[in-house]
Amino acid sequence: MSFASLGLSDALLRAVADAGYTQPTPIQLQAIPAVLAGGDLLAGAQTGTGKTAGFVLPILQRLSNTSRPSGRPSLRVLIVTPTRELAAQVEESVRTYGKYLNFKSAVVYGGVGFNPQVEALQRGVDILVATPGRLLDHHRSGTVNLSGVETLVLDEADRMLDMGFIPDIKRILALLPKKRQNLLFSATFSDEIRDLATGLLHAPAQIQVTPRNSTVDAVKQTAHPVDSKRKTELLVHLVKDQQWFQVLVFTRTKHGANRLAEQLEKKGITALAIHGNKSQGARTRALAEFKSAKLQVLVATDLAARGLDIEQLPHVVNFDLPNVPEDYVHRIGRTGRAGASGEAISLVSPDEMGYLRDIERLIRRSIPRTVVAGFEAGSRGVAEPADRDRPSPRPPRANPAPRARATSARPHAPAERSAPAKTRAHAPAERPAPAKRPAPTGRRVAAVDPLVRSNLPPGWTIGQPLRRAR
Repeated sequence: MSFASLGLSDALLRAVADAGYTQPTPIQLQAIPAVLAGGDLLAGAQTGTGKTAGFVLPILQRLSNTSRPSGRPSLRVLIVTPTRELAAQVEESVRTYGKYLNFKSAVVYGGVGFNPQVEALQRGVDILVATPGRLLDHHRSGTVNLSGVETLVLDEADRMLDMGFIPDIKRILALLPKKRQNLLFSATFSDEIRDLATGLLHAPAQIQVTPRNSTVDAVKQTAHPVDSKRKTELLVHLVKDQQWFQVLVFTRTKHGANRLAEQLEKKGITALAIHGNKSQGARTRALAEFKSAKLQVLVATDLAARGLDIEQLPHVVNFDLPNVPEDYVHRIGRTGRAGASGEAISLVSPDEMGYLRDIERLIRRSIPRTVVAGFEAGSRGVAEPADRDRPSPRPPRANPAPRARATSARPHAPAERSAPAKTRAHAPAERPAPAKRPAPTGRRVAAVDPLVRSNLPPGWTIGQPLRRAR
């Protein structure tokens, strides 16, 4: 089917054609008619399947077909997203698809100046894209009026739940008219999301175009076992040896993202990091350089990368595996978009094997392990965490036969070989020795097991009363 068969106006069809799209995706085929019908919608689709156009196009169509009631505020559509990057991306889509229509849009989010947003709102907007916190800031300041909202969109609702935004969402809902259209879009359908939908939506149409928590079929997934200390070295090897460009790398922490970007730069690979501690201006510049191919590697945390829409992104690397399996689905969804192929590579250290198994259970498939030559994780291969923590056995002595008597204590023990804190030179004689060692009874020992001899503290001897060498 074509976009024309969905009942969109000529102005929207022109904008879609200008953007280079010819056929709607499965989520768009189902969501556009459902939104045009005017009812509530609960839609689930994996990242990169065209969810944004699935609600922006029909919303613009409905605004074109209905006039704003006189005396009502100009704001008619509110789109709430969890992150700044996603908010900016959605508002850009609104302007792209609505460029032949006479509607005004704006975006508000934290991390940037407040006054420019106030000025944009005062000029009047029909469609507002916002993050929850900054939207509530504007309401408290009296710079936004939500009483005229006809359509509410909650995008990436699963991420809002993970980030703890549900209390803010409930405050926003209390400010909206009770009579409105509600659209809830989510990459996954958890039980918590269904509970949220039950309290928000009224007799909604339900769409789920992919199996629960599935990953994009076009993405090739590979796991490279490697010791944690050699991850950076392996990443550099892969980028240079396979001539990768435009690589999105995920780390678990902000500090880890900064450190990795600096290490890559030292190896001659252009890289920048984006995360919550970076200013919005720095994040925007880094993303712009990455999209324009001026930057080879973009290192990001999960929060900063949520909502990134980069066309033809060939490689996503999990430098650290996420400890929440669902985050893996969102991460690798950055590649393999719009029918393009992509590759997701995970660098897995021994202590992350449990995370990998959790991810495989979630996506219901096994991720192939491939050891890169020269980066094997020890001679025994990749060990499970329990194996890594188990102490190695003590090597045997060369001549283990016991002797009846040992030589006397050395008269000049090296000064730097100090005794442990609890076995000093003048320790009381009645203090017991450590476990598995002969007690200082003063009697000679006729024969001693070799293992006992090998565990004596420095300066102690056998065959005479056990004492500390002076």
